[in-house]
Amino acid sequence: MNEHDERGTTMTGVDPSRLDDQQLMKELETIHRTRHDTLLHGSNDALRTHNDRMAQLEGEYLRRHPRRPVSTGRTREGARDRECGESTTPRT
Repeated sequence: MNEHDERGTTMTGVDPSRLDDQQLMKELETIHRTRHDTLLHGSNDALRTHNDRMAQLEGEYLRRHPRRPVSTGRTREGARDRECGESTTPRT
């Protein structure tokens, strides 16, 4: 395995393009699960490495699934609709 990617930074883990779909999903689940701890308690180097790896994995997922389903509530318009609905709902 090549230890460096095109930018010259150290590569951590298997190149995401070499993972099958199941392996990629498992890597994504793991990195998202460990994100909070790394943010709160990791060194600056650990956080930087985590950021780089997450970007690699998420980029590969998006490359493979450019037309992934998007929940309406996760768009700006959906958020605005929620806000409008909340403001007209009486508070108790």
